[in-house]
This record gives sequence, C-alpha cells and structure tokens, in this order.
Amino acid sequence: MKALHKMKIVDVTQVMAGPYCTMVLGDLGAEVIKVEKYPKGDDTRDMGPYVNGESYCYMMINRNKKGIRLNLKKEQGKEILLKLVETADVFVENFRPGVTKKLGIDYDTLRKINPGLIYCSISGYGQTGPYSHKGGFDIMAQGMSGIMSMTGEKDGGPCKVGIAIHDIAASMTAVYNILAAYIHKLETGQGQYIDVSLVESGLAWTIWEAAAYFGAGEVPQRTGTRHRVSAPYQGIKTKDGYVLVGAANQRTWENFCKLVVNKPEWIEDPRFVTNQDRQKHVDELEKLIEEIFVNETTEYWVTKMEQAGVPGGPILTYDQTLNNEHILSRNMVEEVEHPVAGTIKMLGIPAKLSGTPGTIHRPAPTLGQHTEEVLKELNFSGEEIARLKKDEVI
Repeated sequence: MKALHKMKIVDVTQVMAGPYCTMVLGDLGAEVIKVEKYPKGDDTRDMGPYVNGESYCYMMINRNKKGIRLNLKKEQGKEILLKLVETADVFVENFRPGVTKKLGIDYDTLRKINPGLIYCSISGYGQTGPYSHKGGFDIMAQGMSGIMSMTGEKDGGPCKVGIAIHDIAASMTAVYNILAAYIHKLETGQGQYIDVSLVESGLAWTIWEAAAYFGAGEVPQRTGTRHRVSAPYQGIKTKDGYVLVGAANQRTWENFCKLVVNKPEWIEDPRFVTNQDRQKHVDELEKLIEEIFVNETTEYWVTKMEQAGVPGGPILTYDQTLNNEHILSRNMVEEVEHPVAGTIKMLGIPAKLSGTPGTIHRPAPTLGQHTEEVLKELNFSGEEIARLKKDEVI
C-alpha cells in the first residue's frame, strides 16, 4: 500500500513548478489526473530532446499520472473538469493570477462544488501584492529573490543558478503544504486554499544570507564556491581539476592542517585560529592551500581527506554523476517502459521509505492517453464521448 493511495489530484498545471509537485505526490501513491489544454497539451511537449516524437522533458516530469486533453474554453470541457473536481481531494494550478477566475475554475467556484477541496495555486509572485499580476518564470524569481546577485565568481557578474531552483523550490513548498492541508482535511473534512509563489519559495531558502543581513547589515556578495560563514569550505584547484574541501569546524580544520597538508603551524597562525579569523583571511588561506593542492590530483586529495576524516569530494560533470557507482547503487537512475518512446531512463526517487516507499509505477501519458478511460469512470457513454471528440471538447 502506498502512503497517499487515497489522495485524488486534479492537475491543470504545465511546464515545471506544478508538474514536479504532482509528480512527487504521484510517486507517493496519489492518483493524479493531468488535464492538458486542447489541442497541443502541456508546453513542455514542445521541448526536446525527443524519442519517437515524445518529449523527454515531458516524460521526465509527468510520470505516475493519467493524462486527459480537455478544451476548457468550451462549456462542455469545463463541465467535465467540474465533474472531476467533485470527488477530488486536491486541485493544483499554475495559471497567471486571474486566469482561473475567467475560466470559471477559481477556488471560490470549486469549493461550492467540493467544500473539502484543497486548492493550490503556484505563480511567479503570488496571488496578492503589487507584483501579483506579473508573469514570472524561474529566472525572474532568481533575480527578484537576490539569489542571482550572490551567485557567481567574486569579480564576475551575477549568474543564474544552473538548475531551475525556484521552480523546484515552489514545487516542494506546494508539496509539503498540500500534505499539511490533507492531514487537516482527514481530521476535519475541511479543504483550504494554498497560495505559493516562486519568489518566496526560493527566498525562504536564503537562511545564512538573511542572518548576515538582519544580524550585521551585510549584503551577501558573490563568493564563487566559498561558503559565507565557514572556511575552508570551497573548491580548490588541483593538478587536474578542482576538489571540494569541507573543513567546516575546528576539529576538521585541525585534522586538515595536520593530516592533509602537513601544516600544523597553521593551527596557531593568528590569521587562522578561529573560523571567524579564517573567514576574514580566506583569500590568503585559499592561496596557501592551492599552492599545495596543485601538486597532486583531485583523486589524491579526496583520498587524503577521507583518511583524515575531513569531508571532501570531486566536482563531477553531470554525465559522471549519472554514472557514479554510489548514485546507481541508490537507484537514482531507473528504467521505465513508455508506450511510444520504449525503454527510457529517468531520475529515481530520492527518499527511501521503509514502509510505504515511492515507486515509478506509470510512465508519463501520451497526449490525451486516458481521456476515454477517465470519462467512462465519470459515466459518459461511448456516444457522448464520440460527440465530445467531434465537437473538439476532448
């Protein structure tokens, strides 16, 4: 039995922030019915690469869902959606604020049909506030949250984080708040509205940076691979690349000095006595470590640090990560059979639950794959389904 086997979700989201949220809930056993717009479906279907005409981006983020294609601009299409909502626990959307009201599928409308409905909206800036009307993608959220201004090399310009960090942050913020609302519903029968924004979800992760600003008035600057409050905690150049050093506390620092670089005198050096001292003189410290590290390979220093009990590791390229023995042993790359694309690989499930583990039990749907199946469950006849097809409702 899966943890969320009783949860039913109607998902009208697209691209990443919404679909990642419902994918995670589907991994944990929720029944997810993904409603795609008519006629072309989720915008992600237009993103390559493709396998037998199916978008790999779409398949990666829409597993464990049933898929239907529905024309919400037609009254009959909206009526079908409302029938789905009648028995749903959760409704997730990521339209720009105001669009659901125009379509007649906003929270106030849907809760009249289903008072126990948990309705989650994911948007760039949230449903209220002076920026709520703006469309917001991940890159705008990175700029708005300050994260882009503090990412990159010290002497360089602002950098986008390599992944869609705000999209995923919003997804996970939506997931844990949906679960909290679901627990409340199980206890009381009451639904509620959840307002999630990309900007705030990423901003909530800037813990050390907020501490620096609120506590000392410091505006975080770009630090490259360096940590803001610990040193040495960064990438250091080696003979053949870079290695990460994580001497984040006094014990590991002293082990690093004595057992890794053979410089016990650094422990008493007034520039490096405390973590605060080391942080203050991090430029000098980095230079001294690098003068030693460039004489040996990354693998040499990783082994040396492991032996000394100092956290350290390589900076892998993404292909190295996906072929790494540890990653593979933890089932973070799984194979799935897709009805059109065939055998495809995708990322596995990161949390390993002992009693109710998540599973990949269904590949991403082809466009409209389960429309007839879902309509039959709603008691539509074959004749009615044929007429809806003819009228371009489904």
